[in-house]
Amino acid sequence: MLIDSGYRAPAWLPGGHAQTIAAAIGAAPPAVQYRREVWSSPDADCIDVDFALPEPPAPDAPVLVLFHGLEGSSRSHYARSLMRAAARRGWRALVAHFRGCGGQPNRRPRAYHSGDSDEADWVLRAASQRWPAAPLHAVGISLGGNVLAKWLGERGEDAHRVRAAAVVSVPFDLAAAGASLGRGFNRAVYGRQFLRSMRRKALAFDRRFPGLIDIDRVVASRDLREFDDAFTAPLHGFRGVMHYWQTASAKPWLGSVAVPLLALNARNDPLVPACSLPTAAIVSRHVLLEQPQQGGHAGFVRGPWPGDLGFVAQRLLEFFERGA
Repeated sequence: MLIDSGYRAPAWLPGGHAQTIAAAIGAAPPAVQYRREVWSSPDADCIDVDFALPEPPAPDAPVLVLFHGLEGSSRSHYARSLMRAAARRGWRALVAHFRGCGGQPNRRPRAYHSGDSDEADWVLRAASQRWPAAPLHAVGISLGGNVLAKWLGERGEDAHRVRAAAVVSVPFDLAAAGASLGRGFNRAVYGRQFLRSMRRKALAFDRRFPGLIDIDRVVASRDLREFDDAFTAPLHGFRGVMHYWQTASAKPWLGSVAVPLLALNARNDPLVPACSLPTAAIVSRHVLLEQPQQGGHAGFVRGPWPGDLGFVAQRLLEFFERGA
């Protein structure tokens, strides 16, 4: 089903780029205190998990697990906004960092990628087992949203350990998003920022695990496509970048989702072309599509300058609290 989210951008944010940048560096994200745990993965690696404080003492308090975006973390503006809002409602709110994104290096020779649904599976299973009396909810932003949506579609009825889920600014079609990120302003601004961080991690990876990747190709990569072809795809068993992007995309799995899922995507998102967004015809009856004309990428800023980041947290928590 496709409905209107009710989001309206303020007049001082004229387009998707302005809204995206305003959210990332303009609007002041709320302060959040975290407590960190290190969770061991099934393959003897580990991830960093940050819990928003204060944590509820009750074992049956609702649990919210957030999967962040590309090169994101618990410090990202959207994470702080959602974690603070959930904690204030008395929820147990936590950010599960993808490997290498929490500040410590991996123990295993791998990283993370857009289709890593097995990672979401063990994280959500661990949360469900730790708080069996608590209703479990999951949120994914951008890359993390693709991972979560793919997991929901792949598992179908077996995903019911999660009561409801929500994804925001998701590149459901990774090839379309990758092509968009490789052009013009996107490449010069967003692509350059992502590449700087990803190359730095790849160099550190090569020092720990020499010879597993062609580091010269990685360093020479000029955009996300070339980086994924040189690093992400071969490291995780894909034949190349297009095999990775096609295999990892969540869009083909949306028809199999059996858990209530809210998918919020702005149609002026500079990183996710509107023409690539899912339509009501290809999703299951459990998927609620909200595609406002404005909002940018993980933005949805409201109010006067420098803006308020509360819309996404408010909308997602209302969706969860009203029984999805």
